[in-house]
Amino acid sequence: MLKTRASRESWLLIVMALLVLGAGLGLRDPWPSDEPRFALVARQMVESGDWLFPHRGLELYSDKPPMLMWWQATLYSLIGNWRIAFLLPSLLAALGTLWCVHDLGRRLWTRRVGLYAAWTLLFALHFTFQAKKAQIDPLIVFFITLANYGLIRHLLLGPAWRWWWLGWFAAGLGVITKGVGVVALLMIVPAALASVWGWRGVGLSVRRWQFWVAPLVFLLAIALWLVPMVVTALSTGSAEYRAYMDDILFRQTAKRYSQSWDHHQPWWYFLATMPSMWIPAFLAVPWAIPAWWRRLRRRDPRYLVLLGWWALIVLFFSIPDGKRDVYILPSLPMFCLALAPLVPGLLRKRSVQWMLTGFTALLAVLTLGAGIAMLTGQPGFETKLMGSRGIDSSVTASLAWAAVAMGCWALASLLVWQRPRAHIGVVSALTVIWVLYSLVGYPHLNDSSSARGLMHRVGERIGVDAELGLVAWKEQNLLMADRPAATFGFQNKWDLQLREGVAWQAQAPATRWLLVQEDALLACVDRSRAELAGIANRRRWWLVRAEAVTAPCEATAEELVREHAMQSRQANE
Repeated sequence: MLKTRASRESWLLIVMALLVLGAGLGLRDPWPSDEPRFALVARQMVESGDWLFPHRGLELYSDKPPMLMWWQATLYSLIGNWRIAFLLPSLLAALGTLWCVHDLGRRLWTRRVGLYAAWTLLFALHFTFQAKKAQIDPLIVFFITLANYGLIRHLLLGPAWRWWWLGWFAAGLGVITKGVGVVALLMIVPAALASVWGWRGVGLSVRRWQFWVAPLVFLLAIALWLVPMVVTALSTGSAEYRAYMDDILFRQTAKRYSQSWDHHQPWWYFLATMPSMWIPAFLAVPWAIPAWWRRLRRRDPRYLVLLGWWALIVLFFSIPDGKRDVYILPSLPMFCLALAPLVPGLLRKRSVQWMLTGFTALLAVLTLGAGIAMLTGQPGFETKLMGSRGIDSSVTASLAWAAVAMGCWALASLLVWQRPRAHIGVVSALTVIWVLYSLVGYPHLNDSSSARGLMHRVGERIGVDAELGLVAWKEQNLLMADRPAATFGFQNKWDLQLREGVAWQAQAPATRWLLVQEDALLACVDRSRAELAGIANRRRWWLVRAEAVTAPCEATAEELVREHAMQSRQANE
């Protein structure tokens, strides 16, 4: 009987994870800000055969290591569909993260605690939101969580030297994914403190030779990418490859941490991020803190290791000026794991049940209110929103009714699953919200968000025999173009791109068109002779023929100042 019930509960978790995280797979193209960039790099890997030095257009792309792009390119090579391949790494990584958390909860406590940990993580807003995006963060969360898994299997459940080595190897894979995989090893710090303080159940065994093999395994994982890249960069003598190596190894890692040049936030930024992004799990923290404190006073090393590592991650990323909410996302799985043993007791509290009821009610009010406002056209915010993003007004009604359906379902969940089962109402409401957002929102928002609609209209307007050049372009423009497009650098100044584009166009003025972002248009272009191609991603785009260029494209001082401001702002988006 127990085995049957356990099997049902496990399968319910698997099905719900696939439903919530996998809904919408294949229904959209990459959306900004980062998805088109990585998908474009991956596609160019497949087309060029150069997987070691990724390119964005004509330029090398050195902002991030190529791990995610390798996954996307490999999966495309296997299944042959970019709409699925670009999102599949995030889905697989999220499912792997859930498994790690579930299995650790089962081994550290009980099977039910493992289920609570996985359910709590699955419906944490920050985790679900990122798991449904094709960015590097779901992958780095998985590798860091896998590293945590291996370390804990040895430190708290060991000795288990193979798991210890796996933990270090996964941390190394995290380094070549986003550079911050090394933070997983900070888990050794609270474990060492517990060992020094004489807490039972912690095993470091630093005198064993197996302990010191782990750093070599960590370096081995990094060397899988680092050694071929460095050897190739140095042996070819290419200045371009050398610049790539210097940028990705130094500027994008140590310098970004010590001298952040974007996303400046105050030191307490993450203290505000967690309560707003880690809901509904984080709502239980006021009740969890006293329970955690009692367990720490009983010298339970499980809580010291999990909570201590979480605190160290928040501290580590709070030091530099540059901060983004995704930086501390890798600590969310261990937070949910530390919270999971308390869940049964917390759910019996009337105050917690009322808090969950209020959360479901808030979901109902926000979604139902937004849907009704869009349907009635008051106060007109949907018109401004749709217009600024280039969304066709015909999809407004569909999105509005989807929001109404979300709100009605949340309201029904609120009424059906009352105290003491308010937590089921939360799960019910969030499931339908995520599924409807994916199944309805993806196809309706895709043309504008991915620039597919804009590039389709451009292709129809210029005809099949024309050539297209991109100026002040974004990755989605090149990715969604229906033909090979000429580019004039991505990081080049916009006025330089425009001059090179005009010179390229002059070589065959009858068949060559330029697609130019409005903010990059200089006075040399007569807008009365150009055509507004459309709006996508809050930007206006113009089609420029040769006769629309009436003077040399030399930017004035005022235009240079405006261009620099706009290009810098867009670079930080």
